[in-house]
Amino acid sequence: MQVLESVLNDFNNELNTISKIADLLNLKAKFLGKQGPISDVMKNLKDATPEEKRSIGSKANEVKNAIEELVSKKMLELEIQEINENLEKNKIDFSLTDSVMDKGLQAAGFHPVTIIQQEIEDIFISMGFEVLDGPHIEDEYHNFEALNIPDTHPARDMQDTFWFADKKHLLRTHTSTIQVRGMKERRPPFRFVGPGKVFRCERTDASHEMVFHQLEGMMVGDDVSVGNLIYFMKTLLSEIFKKEVEVRLRPGFFPFVEPGFELDIKCLICSGKGCSVCKQVGWVELLPCGMVHPNVLKAGGIDPEKHSGFAFGLGLDRLVMMRYGIDDIRHLHSGDLRFNSQFKSF
Repeated sequence: MQVLESVLNDFNNELNTISKIADLLNLKAKFLGKQGPISDVMKNLKDATPEEKRSIGSKANEVKNAIEELVSKKMLELEIQEINENLEKNKIDFSLTDSVMDKGLQAAGFHPVTIIQQEIEDIFISMGFEVLDGPHIEDEYHNFEALNIPDTHPARDMQDTFWFADKKHLLRTHTSTIQVRGMKERRPPFRFVGPGKVFRCERTDASHEMVFHQLEGMMVGDDVSVGNLIYFMKTLLSEIFKKEVEVRLRPGFFPFVEPGFELDIKCLICSGKGCSVCKQVGWVELLPCGMVHPNVLKAGGIDPEKHSGFAFGLGLDRLVMMRYGIDDIRHLHSGDLRFNSQFKSF
């Protein structure tokens, strides 16, 4: 028992001299290892009485637990100390002057998608809309069923989905999931937009990516009509492009709206002459939209007999391409700082 008491004292004395993690691990091995003093005590218990074995064994466990607790506490202290030392050593001066910038460092800037997203949010806020957000990982209900896309619906084949192993969760394929959550948390009248990143297992080309950005919008109230939809969309586009933009509205099928439309914009890359971005047709599909389907309103807890609304899904990446004359969507996701540096700085 006296040996065990002295072991703990000896350990504390040596612990006070430790200043490195490696030395701490060596000290732990010295006292708790197979060749350590506690193991020696336990090996010499073969001739002890049962009562002695119990009391000494209990004391040995007590000393061992105390040492392990002291090691854990000291380890945390040393790790924090090491982190602080590294932070101090690699400290970055955020108040860099122009003279320092001239030596090769470049000022940061906003990504073009961020620039356009912030502009659009400001435009809609000025028109009385809220800005909402939602999770990237969704369940089947919010991504499909609540949007009038049941198991057997052919529209599921239109979206190549990234499913998780449980086949119940997925990476959201559209920002329409924000609509579902937004409706459940509000009572009409309301209006909101929800920007975000979406994911689809698609073949990439000049106008398609597996990861891209959308902005969802919804307005629900009394006597909301297609006229309201067209007004807000034309206002948005004229504000973004700072001029009147030629658009066309044609019928389109989307399970969550009825009637549904495709709002196209005349390609600003080629001025409607035909290029890789508009697939040589002179028009770019920019804004699927329509009147909210009664089943979707019901899923959001809204009576379609009393209220109506419109919804739209804006392709942010394509809008960015039109605004800045970018001819390949892959530039937006390349992570190339030379590309990003062409846009607005902080």
